[in-house]
Amino acid sequence: MILAASVPPDFSGMLADLGAGAGAAAFAVLDRCPRAYAILYEKSPLMAACARASLTLEGNEHLKERADTVEADVSLDGKAREEAGFPRDFYDWVIANPPFNDPKDRATPKAEKAGAHVMDDELLSRWIKTACAIQRPGSGLSVIARPQSIADILQAMRKRYGAVTVLPIHPRPSKPAIRVVVSGIKGSRKQMDLVAPLFLHDEDGGTKFSVRANAITNGRAML
Repeated sequence: MILAASVPPDFSGMLADLGAGAGAAAFAVLDRCPRAYAILYEKSPLMAACARASLTLEGNEHLKERADTVEADVSLDGKAREEAGFPRDFYDWVIANPPFNDPKDRATPKAEKAGAHVMDDELLSRWIKTACAIQRPGSGLSVIARPQSIADILQAMRKRYGAVTVLPIHPRPSKPAIRVVVSGIKGSRKQMDLVAPLFLHDEDGGTKFSVRANAITNGRAML
């Protein structure tokens, strides 16, 4: 829901969701933006099947004509990428949820989860290169990742994107950030901004979401 909230409130046009999983982020954008269409890119056949199954649910009747799922590897390059279903200079906004765990982290025993969660060398760079290739000039990219990935993301976005914003997400005001959302505009020359953080919970609020986080997670507010 936080990634979905990075898309402008009045968005219309074509959205690409890279690493879409079961489709939650793209579906949230489509539900909020009735003039938007989305292509969900997911490498895992299992998760792509979950996304397709979700579109058959009665509650998603209003989304199914505006979404499609493509099983493809976001890290492909050049002609192989285009043949896999990634058109050049096409999308009006791209959202991305790349694998974020370091290979040295505690490994998951399930190969399906490992492929979705573990980042190999240069993966972020390849994903951002794909995003830039498939979106039209002046369109936006939003990536959600761990704070440790900021340097790699900014390096990959350099000379491709401007008007970059970095939004830290903290569990509470006194705790370090656990995620960042990095957004940028393809071809812009505007300088980068470090914007006000999102605190998921108030300092003394227990497990209850903060007012802002509650509005974002329920689709009532954007980043």
